[in-house]
Amino acid sequence: MTSGGDAPGMNANVRAMVRAAIYKGCKPFAIYEGYEGLVKGGSDYIKELSWNDVRGWLSEGGTNIGTARSKEFRTKEGRLKAAKNLIDAGINALIVCGGDGSLTGADLFRSEWPELLSTLLKSNQITQSQHQSFKYLNICGTVGSIDNDMSSTDATIGAYSSLARICQAIDYIDATANSHSRAFVIEVMGRHCGWLALMAGIATTADYILIPEKPASSKEWHEQMTEIVAKHRKRGKRTTIVLVAEGAITSDLKPITCTEVKDILVEKLGLDTRITTLGHVQRGGTAVAYDRILATLQGFEAIEAVLQCTPDTPSPMIAIEENKIIRRPLVNAVKLTKSVAEAINNKDFKKAMQLRDSEFVEHLHNFMAMNSADHNNPSLPLEKRLNIAIINVGAPAGGMNSATYSMATYCMSRGHKPFGIYNGFTGLTRHESIKPLNWLEIINWNNAGGSELGTNRTVPEESDIGLIAYYFTKYKIDGLIIVGGFEAYTSLHQLERNRVNYPAFRIPIILIPATISNNVPGTEHSLGTDTCLNSLVEYCDTIKQSASASRNRVFVIEVQGGNSGYIATSAALACGAQISYVPEEGISLDQLEMDINSLKQIFINSEGKSKSGKLILKSANASKVLTTNVLASIINSESSHRFEAKTAIPGHVQQGGMPSPIDRTRAARLAVRAVQFIETKTEILLPFKNCDSFNLLSDDDIHKIVNTAAVLGIKRSKLKFTNIRHLYDFETNVKKRMPKDIHWSYIRDIADQLEGRITIKH
Repeated sequence: MTSGGDAPGMNANVRAMVRAAIYKGCKPFAIYEGYEGLVKGGSDYIKELSWNDVRGWLSEGGTNIGTARSKEFRTKEGRLKAAKNLIDAGINALIVCGGDGSLTGADLFRSEWPELLSTLLKSNQITQSQHQSFKYLNICGTVGSIDNDMSSTDATIGAYSSLARICQAIDYIDATANSHSRAFVIEVMGRHCGWLALMAGIATTADYILIPEKPASSKEWHEQMTEIVAKHRKRGKRTTIVLVAEGAITSDLKPITCTEVKDILVEKLGLDTRITTLGHVQRGGTAVAYDRILATLQGFEAIEAVLQCTPDTPSPMIAIEENKIIRRPLVNAVKLTKSVAEAINNKDFKKAMQLRDSEFVEHLHNFMAMNSADHNNPSLPLEKRLNIAIINVGAPAGGMNSATYSMATYCMSRGHKPFGIYNGFTGLTRHESIKPLNWLEIINWNNAGGSELGTNRTVPEESDIGLIAYYFTKYKIDGLIIVGGFEAYTSLHQLERNRVNYPAFRIPIILIPATISNNVPGTEHSLGTDTCLNSLVEYCDTIKQSASASRNRVFVIEVQGGNSGYIATSAALACGAQISYVPEEGISLDQLEMDINSLKQIFINSEGKSKSGKLILKSANASKVLTTNVLASIINSESSHRFEAKTAIPGHVQQGGMPSPIDRTRAARLAVRAVQFIETKTEILLPFKNCDSFNLLSDDDIHKIVNTAAVLGIKRSKLKFTNIRHLYDFETNVKKRMPKDIHWSYIRDIADQLEGRITIKH
């Protein structure tokens, strides 16, 4: 059942539940129109779904089974009717996808279940046999909410799709604002949670945001906003963007309206100002790749959860913490969520902020610091200010520019001097392409694709490492941030290894992984992968539409990613590809035969029905012999004329255009952490800067020093710094340019199960 406000990804969630339930031998039912349908019951509202009933749902927005609020369910009589309807349908487990109100209702329903059954038995509405058979009701919740306002989870289904709509709209608005040198006041959703406004503010470099968690008095926010906007304008910025969460308030709980904000900008600064209310556009459209994957994994886990629940198990809520799907007690999550709104209503804003997850608070601090860049007095004393350089190495990836912008603006707010090294290490050695980054020049970099600094694959030892050291010394570089993929990883290794010969490299060096291949050891997520997945999923949706329109057609789509199958696997899960081939598994002839026979059977069963087109995603390096064209030819020759195979190669389209909000905001967080890493590690290296016996250090000194050259990655539930020496020696398959541990392999099994694919394990 889907309930409350609709959210992109709900259909993906339902699809995963239906297919996972069937795969595990259960009967899945959809309850149409939310709790209203549960109360009304009958075959019009409670319907069993088959495998093919949810075909194509991944690419559809909203919720196909409907959602509606129900006053009757809030009454005991209504819940009694709902219980009777579930028993009549033979249902003993209920999974609800919705917000805190919907999940509260579900948990209340479970707690009352024994009492409701007893009442139904006494009134002869159910038999003793039914009472015994449906003695327990298992409840599970998945969170569908664009506000991302549920505690105990990093993301809710639909939140990042909504954020993508907001950022796209602001990007468009920013272009017209620049043309007329205008100010725009934009209202976004978020009654009790400012997550959308905050993240959009970071992703689009908004001038000011107003959110319910951090209000100020009417006078204070008036003055703060006009001061910041005036400083930005004075430094040459032509546009002004102010984001207002719909729940924005002053410290005395007075609502802040867009009209009020507009009037202040007009009266105090004389700006030509417009108001844009995005409204329900934020809910609309198809889900982005992240939400499709999140909803699918959570739907699959929800089925596991209800099957494993016992009468004593607290109702679980399926959550995510930094890439890991977990279960949380539903009642605790709802209680925490409601306590945020209560704290705001009680004017206890400090408590409201504490109840938000640490990442929310971190993002808010980062936004405030970056927003004051180069305009306010630096927060560090003169003696602690550093020269910090940033360089891009490897292929372009979405988020590279965002990382540069965030690094530079945060450095400025602290008092550091940010340097950009242009066109990689060869740009430095051939043309001395290094210069301080200027705030006005980089103001639009955050939402730009590619790499404004320029990038190439040349590593230091292929360039001129001695000359690199010379320029580091000349410009007095105190810390280096490398942004890129495996070539950047190799560069970090080479610079760390050459500290013995070159004192210039005895500085903190940090790598922010950025590559669509997601093949850098030390992290489970690289910048650029989300942008790539969005581009690839959009491409696959279009191809699948063509395949379905032509009925019996299969498209073999070639996917980039080097020796990593991460992109192919994730895209297959997000777009519902029937088959995916990856380098980690290769393509065996017996598996290929099994897959072709499976396709034959699918097309026989479809009998020319709509939506019968199929996709096969093949990593370019999955097989050197079975290329994309060869694979399509084999499928055609073996298809018995029941279907035909075509090829599609998106190529560099996969690198994406403008970076996704996820890559922009994640880049900001990683860049700030990288600067903080350099700040904390600088003093450790100072005693060894000009040490003549660097290769004869004690074990204690070596241990300190090796941790000053590290990869900043996302591992399990947190950001983690791992020194390059450990990663390179123990966790890297250098020949294949891959980490030894493939953290995402479990996703392949889920993708195969949800498509009914039988795999042969070797």
